[in-house]
Amino acid sequence: MGLLSLLIFLPLIATALILLLPASMRQSYKYISLGFTVVQFALSGYLYTQFDNTVIGINQASGFQFVEQLAWIRLDLGSLGQLEIDYFLGVDGVSLPLLVLSAFVMLMAIGASWNITKSTKGYFALLMLLNMAVMGIFCALDFFLFYIFYEVMLLPLYFLIGIWGGANREYAAIKFFIYTLFGSVFMLLIIVGLYFSVINPETDAHTFNMLHMMNPNNYVDGSFFAYMNNYYEVLGIPARMLGFIVLFFAFAIKVPIVPLHTWLPDAHVEAPTPVSIILAGILLKIGGYGIIRVCYSIFPDAAADANWWLGLIGVISILYGALNALAQKDLKRLIAYSSVSHMGFVLLGVASLTAEGISGALFQMLSHGFLSAALFFLVGVIYDRVHDRYIYNFRGLASHMPTYTGFVAVAFFASLGLPGFSAFIGEAFVIIGTFNAESVGTGIPRWMAIAGSVGILLSAAYLLWTLQRMFFGQTRFKGGEEWASALTDVNIRERIILFPTLALALLLGIMPSLVFDKMNATVLNLVSLVSQYL
Repeated sequence: MGLLSLLIFLPLIATALILLLPASMRQSYKYISLGFTVVQFALSGYLYTQFDNTVIGINQASGFQFVEQLAWIRLDLGSLGQLEIDYFLGVDGVSLPLLVLSAFVMLMAIGASWNITKSTKGYFALLMLLNMAVMGIFCALDFFLFYIFYEVMLLPLYFLIGIWGGANREYAAIKFFIYTLFGSVFMLLIIVGLYFSVINPETDAHTFNMLHMMNPNNYVDGSFFAYMNNYYEVLGIPARMLGFIVLFFAFAIKVPIVPLHTWLPDAHVEAPTPVSIILAGILLKIGGYGIIRVCYSIFPDAAADANWWLGLIGVISILYGALNALAQKDLKRLIAYSSVSHMGFVLLGVASLTAEGISGALFQMLSHGFLSAALFFLVGVIYDRVHDRYIYNFRGLASHMPTYTGFVAVAFFASLGLPGFSAFIGEAFVIIGTFNAESVGTGIPRWMAIAGSVGILLSAAYLLWTLQRMFFGQTRFKGGEEWASALTDVNIRERIILFPTLALALLLGIMPSLVFDKMNATVLNLVSLVSQYL
């Protein structure tokens, strides 16, 4: 078994082990989950250190590392040829950092699950199944395999929100499931269309191989998604542009973009803290990853034509999310809307089609991944103690919980883009890339960079205002003395989870080359792939 297969299926072994153990050993479930996730994180770290920074990835098989390719399904379809599906895994500079992030965030989620008491067997089994699916998504290079992992991811999340969530958990779970499934169904139609449009040059059989789909020479003349195809239009939209739009919206639901974001605040508010951590830290990044790996790489011609609109959607998400966050009175909902705003920077950076912008977008995905996970964990610390998140029910927490206040202050300053922290690097590179986009002819105007800067200003406003309202002034709690005694400062377990996360934000803010070096060659290859169609 290769290293990537081991990385993906380690959690599945944990799931089987948890399901086989009797209920009398329920205390061991969390230790099994923790042990397997620690090994998984160590393995992802090993892959990161062994990665060759010069290999370009994106559209060339030779550009991927730790590759595993096996013939999986071969079926004779008569006149339609042979069905060809491979078990095809590999990583490049886009996917490898996200693998490490996913393992890290999953480790945080296991730590945050320590006090879960309801149906622990099912809870930890679903968490490990979700872990497997996420890792598979970031490694899969066969579109059929990618889609399987993508769909498997939905089921555990649906049950984790629907069973272990808050008062309106069923509504939030169904809303999340329907939104995501809506995108998935149409994605499947495009995948099938691509399959019948592309052939494997070695076997002349149709293929789900994503790398073959990125090569214009592999498209059958006259097929639905063939390059320079003027035969097929749907409602006046060329087939390739239609394929790009459908796949973009399928992934944009995950990002999420405005107006496809409404599932996110509900899911976050109702989800238990560990699931909120996974939603913000990993799930949203799958949307951004899909746009880069699938939309921009398989449909670069359509991406070049649509990038102005994508930039506009990014700007709207940045501003709309920030303004909504300003209006929130529920701390968890505020951070959920801040995620909509911060992920807007990812879309804006990708749309700039500059090396700086796309590098900034990928860096922002990583930075937001662990910082949003830390923020949701910090909300969970308060909620676990008094079961309340309403901002105006707390006052003067700084004198009552000084260590907790310190962690919150660092997380807030890191998230708002203070120089020295990772979010500053991501957002600054996106703004620089967007500003330069006009001069290199990608069609993104400079006013979008200015609008993005306003979003940074608004993020400082809502985070600092929240800090002032909850943590400073005379100590006062809605629950009076009962709350005062319940609101104990952060314990050892909570410190162990929070300290590495915030230290990582500082480390990457000071030494961003730890990430940029891994992704630079891949980003340059992506830019050259799309730029030829501008």
